[in-house]
Amino acid sequence: MCYNVLSDKYATRQMYGYCPSWALEWEYRKKGILDEIRHYAADLISLQEVETDQFYNFFLPELKMEGYEGIFSPKSRAKTMAENDRKYVDGCAIFYRAAKFTKVKEYLVEFNQLAMANAEGSDNMLNRVMPKDNIGLAVLLRTKEAAWDNGLPGEPAQVSQPILVCTAHLHWDPEFCDVKLIQTMMLSQELKNILEQASQSFRPGHKPDASQIQLLLCGDFNSLPDSGVIEFLTSGKVSASHRDFKDLAYKSCLQKIAFCEKSNEFLHPFKLASAYSEDIMPYTNYTFDFKGIIDYIFYSKQTMIPLGLLGPLSSDWFRDHKVVGCPHPHVPSDHFPLLVELEMQPTVGTSNGMISRR
Repeated sequence: MCYNVLSDKYATRQMYGYCPSWALEWEYRKKGILDEIRHYAADLISLQEVETDQFYNFFLPELKMEGYEGIFSPKSRAKTMAENDRKYVDGCAIFYRAAKFTKVKEYLVEFNQLAMANAEGSDNMLNRVMPKDNIGLAVLLRTKEAAWDNGLPGEPAQVSQPILVCTAHLHWDPEFCDVKLIQTMMLSQELKNILEQASQSFRPGHKPDASQIQLLLCGDFNSLPDSGVIEFLTSGKVSASHRDFKDLAYKSCLQKIAFCEKSNEFLHPFKLASAYSEDIMPYTNYTFDFKGIIDYIFYSKQTMIPLGLLGPLSSDWFRDHKVVGCPHPHVPSDHFPLLVELEMQPTVGTSNGMISRR
């Protein structure tokens, strides 16, 4: 499940004047959000726009009672704030069902730090990319036997499969499509580094083979399906002359943050597919001013097969109830939750530690 829950501090009457003020109150909305999460009972849940205080005092205790463990990080600006202000900073959270997964390690990806480290003297990198305090959050999990619930009697117990679950919330402003694309490139480079390091720790002394660790990447990418961000993630490459770079001088620093095979093309090594398509879900964010797809679930297409998806709310329901935008008394966020059921093929051998080549 991937769900932007709409942080309380952004849920203002100025932004959402069409929603009754009582239905914007966090005390009201949080019940609907939790009901939604409980109802679908996903094994892996990624949330965006979770305020620090809400994570520790609401989401974590409530979901622990449902059998989940969770990790969280606020956006980078929290580090510079007084403790009292820090609790209102929103960030990303990942929950996993404790009966099915064990946490190996968690990782925070801070785009402002990466921008600074890779700026190569680029003013655009320092003035456009670095000031944005968006983050990615990832957790490396191992499956427990209970995760493999389709084994036949008499078959050997399934493998302890490593899986990296990552969520991200990219910068929102449409004017900064270059920043979003660079944040995505920095994220994919970090995920590559994480997977290579992790694969070495699973098989010490062997050449790093990141393909044995499966990848799930989801979040609010604030990018439409025809954007450079989504082109890069789904096709594995983006041209250095892509319109989303806005003809700004980034090339020297991009060569540091993305693999560059040809002089004008940047690549990432993952074979990802989007679980949703526009014909299934015409919008994931539904407000008065904007309706579009900006939330995604990407999965390793060589080893995972989608079996089912949660579809959109009925357009008849919107029309009959004269819903011009969300939140709404019956819809607790301006984003809809995405939910996909995935079948996973193991990539780690069951007996001798050899990796199965698919």
